[in-house]
Amino acid sequence: MPTNSSAGATRPRVLVLSFSHIARDPRVLRQIRLFREFADVLSCGYGPAPDGVVQHVEVPGAFPAWHASRSRVGFNLSARRHEQLYFGADKVKFVQERVPSGSVDVIVANDVLAVPLAVSLKPQKGIHADLHEYAPKQNDDDLKWRLMMKPFMDWACRRYVTKADSVSTVADGIAEKYASVYGIRKPSVVPNASSFDDRFSPTPVQSPLRLVHTGAAGRGRKIEVMIEAVRRANEIRPGTATLDLVLVPGEQRYIVELGEKASQVPDGAVRMRPPVSFEQIVPMLQDYDIGFYLCPPSNFNMEHALPNKLFEFIQARLALLIGPSPEMRALVNRYGVGMVAKGFDAESAAVALTKMRPVEVSQWKKASHSAAGELSAEATSSAWSRAVKTIAGINHE
Repeated sequence: MPTNSSAGATRPRVLVLSFSHIARDPRVLRQIRLFREFADVLSCGYGPAPDGVVQHVEVPGAFPAWHASRSRVGFNLSARRHEQLYFGADKVKFVQERVPSGSVDVIVANDVLAVPLAVSLKPQKGIHADLHEYAPKQNDDDLKWRLMMKPFMDWACRRYVTKADSVSTVADGIAEKYASVYGIRKPSVVPNASSFDDRFSPTPVQSPLRLVHTGAAGRGRKIEVMIEAVRRANEIRPGTATLDLVLVPGEQRYIVELGEKASQVPDGAVRMRPPVSFEQIVPMLQDYDIGFYLCPPSNFNMEHALPNKLFEFIQARLALLIGPSPEMRALVNRYGVGMVAKGFDAESAAVALTKMRPVEVSQWKKASHSAAGELSAEATSSAWSRAVKTIAGINHE
């Protein structure tokens, strides 16, 4: 990856670095689209080159996460030999061989474990770290993870993230945690918002109310609670609501269990629907009235979740029904786009559903329509461009 030595070249070279399959990573793709307006953007990650980059380093998918030997990984983690484990990994050495030290102006490192590599590549002007979640508590509900991986994440944050010139993350609570624990100036917040879509407007409210939940089928998300909530709401007040689950393939056994639970709800009120492509999510949601999500606060990141599905519901001009998650509750209350159940249990959500009236749901859908521009990816991503322009020395006033 040679440096840009063209006479008179003024556009900075910005490397977007991510250990994800970039072409399928909406957040990273947003960065590339944004930065290419003022920079020559290079990318490095798994999978083929995304659109809009001038160069791409594809990390081989065959590389193990950190080392071919699980016992060696376990030993290094147990012995807190984090430096050796990280910089001895094939994927890290591969990138170091293909991105010469000092060959780019700015590196945008996605997630904590991309930051040590970014520091080692010595960009000429600096590093922006986009920390998607709070890494030291990523799976804090898992004892093995707490014992082995938490110290690794803490090492990366304490030793390397603190060297970044600027930092962003996905929600206020997570930003505050990074600032308080690691002494980082409070990170800017760039939520996982969806692109603004001007094709849609609120649709008439249906009876029964049509609810939808989209997303990954992880057991920790306790999707069965939402199934039970709809069953219970219809038991309290017949004909209250239906629920469609549009789940991304995940734990197949769990999906089968959810299908069995759904089939047991009377009158076909809960259905499983096949997933759709990323581009079709918002158009598909237009058929519904309410986006439904009870996010159990089983670990720190789930407690402070502000998920992309929330913004997809807004772009589809739906009302929202959520549990009392602090980040989501603040958004719903600020924009008046739905109702917050008193708890994360089925009974609380069922009671909330039975209290909803069509005129209220219609007002919430109209509020989503009003908020769609302000809560779009285009409106919420400006902190990234400000940060990168500042590092690159570009006037952005």
